[in-house]
Amino acid sequence: QVQLVESGGGLVQPGGSLRLSCAASGFTLEDHTIGWFRQAPGRQREGVSSIGFSDASIYYADLAKGRFTISKNNAKNTVYLQMNSLKPEDTAVYYCAATWGDYVSLPHDYQYDYWGQGTQVTVSS
Repeated sequence: QVQLVESGGGLVQPGGSLRLSCAASGFTLEDHTIGWFRQAPGRQREGVSSIGFSDASIYYADLAKGRFTISKNNAKNTVYLQMNSLKPEDTAVYYCAATWGDYVSLPHDYQYDYWGQGTQVTVSS
């Protein structure tokens, strides 16, 4: 059974950091491109970052550049999203998604086949 499970969300103060994890089961992340998306209340889901087979295939949306870092641990079948310098506007449910193949940039949700259930990130003082 194909499954993606996000974890690592929570409540953090502005300027703080969180590391989100996306663990896969039922398939290997090594030959998939993984994306992170987020959706705030009343807003459309938006792309945050994606990673293909290697660090040569990494994409960041403007909202993530300089603050977020995506990485993949094939041995653990897990993708991470390190988020630093968090702002209140980063508050959202964060989702990871997967699709087979290596893509340098995959920013749109319709480009993915498998989705996790999401993890809540709240940035507030």
